[in-house]
Amino acid sequence: MPDGDTMFRIASVSKVFCGSVLSSLAIDGKVQLTDRLQDRLGWDVTLPEKDGRAIRLIDLVAQASGLPREVPRAEAPPSDPFSTNTKEAQIAALKDNPLLFAPGTAVLYSNFGYDLLGAALANVSGKPYAEVLRERVLDPLGMKDTVFNPRPEDQPRLMQGHNFDGSPMPIVPTSTAIECAGGLYSTADDLLRWMNWHVDNKPSAAEAEFRLVNHAAFLYRDGLASVVGLDDGGPMDAMGLGWVIMLPNEHRPLILQKSGGLQGMFLYVAIAPTRGVGAFFVMNEFNAAGFMAGVKTTNDLVAEIAPR
Repeated sequence: MPDGDTMFRIASVSKVFCGSVLSSLAIDGKVQLTDRLQDRLGWDVTLPEKDGRAIRLIDLVAQASGLPREVPRAEAPPSDPFSTNTKEAQIAALKDNPLLFAPGTAVLYSNFGYDLLGAALANVSGKPYAEVLRERVLDPLGMKDTVFNPRPEDQPRLMQGHNFDGSPMPIVPTSTAIECAGGLYSTADDLLRWMNWHVDNKPSAAEAEFRLVNHAAFLYRDGLASVVGLDDGGPMDAMGLGWVIMLPNEHRPLILQKSGGLQGMFLYVAIAPTRGVGAFFVMNEFNAAGFMAGVKTTNDLVAEIAPR
């Protein structure tokens, strides 16, 4: 029976943690949100531009980079499906100028963009992204069971994921390339620590500054040419630093939310920071109808606990 110590993939909810790293680095003056990726990536490649617009860090984290959803790459074995998502594959794709629209003018869900964001944050910090995340986010919150690859002692408490047909999916390695986009495992206890930090009504001065940046909206739907892949948790009104933001509507309060799905796991997190309320659910089988029912139930629960 799953409990607070059961470990499961949080998939693309990892993107919100990557946004937190960006928040922390920006507050410390290590980066600016409008920095060009070209100036922060540190790779020997000239990045594509479109209509005179370069990719900026804010475009990556707000899903407005213009990059496709995934890195074009060779097929990988089911036992190590992310092994061909390498720096070399990413550079090859960038050289082919894959931009689908001018950065900042539309929104398209892109794991590729977050792969590059993680590489840029590591380069800026001068250390691996996993280490930066641990130092700036996980350790301060006491999230000792939030990791990219389960440790040997974690094996007995891993939740088994299942495919759409109900068959078990393998527990596979997390490559460095996908850490920012979707690499994390966590537990219910750790996620509750994280959510409590987001809704704490008496943060320290440093935490208040961090949360102010982390919860802010940076790109609004109004004026965008298109929005693709961001409405699965409810209509996206704005993008934050990884968060999909839904503005107050009728009885529902402001909600910051993020969903994820990988290797037979679906997860959804919804936080109402102005009301001190948050909720999440995890399911261990790919099921579209079940996921949508879980999202609605979670959003309805937040609205019921903290109505406008």
